[in-house]
Amino acid sequence: MALSSWKHAPFCSSPEEQLVDSFSSLQRRIMCCSLLHWQHSKFSTNALVNLKMDGNIARFCFDKPSDALHIDQRKVKEKAKQVKMSRKAKLNELRFYRLKAKKKMKSPNPEVRIRYKLEKAKRKEEWLIEKLKKYDMPKSPELASDPEILTEEEQFYLKRTGEKKKNYVTVGRRGVFGGVVLNMHLHWKKHETVKVVCKPCRPGQVHEYAEELSRLSKGIVIDVKPNNTILFYRGKNYVQPKVMSPPDTLSKQKALEKYRLEQSLEHTSQYIEKLEKELEEYHKHVAFYKGTNKNGQSTTVKNT
Repeated sequence: MALSSWKHAPFCSSPEEQLVDSFSSLQRRIMCCSLLHWQHSKFSTNALVNLKMDGNIARFCFDKPSDALHIDQRKVKEKAKQVKMSRKAKLNELRFYRLKAKKKMKSPNPEVRIRYKLEKAKRKEEWLIEKLKKYDMPKSPELASDPEILTEEEQFYLKRTGEKKKNYVTVGRRGVFGGVVLNMHLHWKKHETVKVVCKPCRPGQVHEYAEELSRLSKGIVIDVKPNNTILFYRGKNYVQPKVMSPPDTLSKQKALEKYRLEQSLEHTSQYIEKLEKELEEYHKHVAFYKGTNKNGQSTTVKNT
């Protein structure tokens, strides 16, 4: 049904609306602008307004935009995830898992016990590997520099003088961190050479320490002794840097945390190897026992 003007519609019959209809187009525009200026931003919306004709009645409906629908769906999902459990429910769940673990640990079947310990150790190993990734520092790009070439006489002289001197820096269980490099630079302030004593140290780890320290301190490795000591030379054109501890190194506390995690990872990997061997031995024992039973039954049948 087509309407000649909006004032003939059944929903527009108030005197205020008739008064608005009597205004000119310019007056209507001014009034709309003033209303929009007065209206606060929180009352505005992006919704689409649709006009629907139901017989002789005209109805306006608001459709939500696609962005609003997506936001509503996200909120529903977040609420579903953030379902808060009561304290009693949490305790009951923990009790259930404890009882489950207790049953596996006290199981009469040794295979169940070994498999439970193995799964637990593997979970711990994965957790430790993820935790150690946080302590991996990105290596800074090396600056292009001409390496200093020392003659055999200079190397022999520095080796003899460095062995006689008593200044040294220790690399302990924390390994190489910012404090070790800082101490090296402080020694190089008055001495040309410095000894780096690595204790405790695994076999072959001294050479790794020597490479890392030469990269961080820009020093020259003169000698690596069998008693886990490295002799460093500062260089002919040595200039003490403003920042003596490099930024791509760990602090003292973080280096200790990393060492503890590495030790724990080493022990867990050894424990996993031990459990896997136990499981193999158990399977061999079961296979051997079944074989002996079958042979025993066959001999008894032949004798009868």
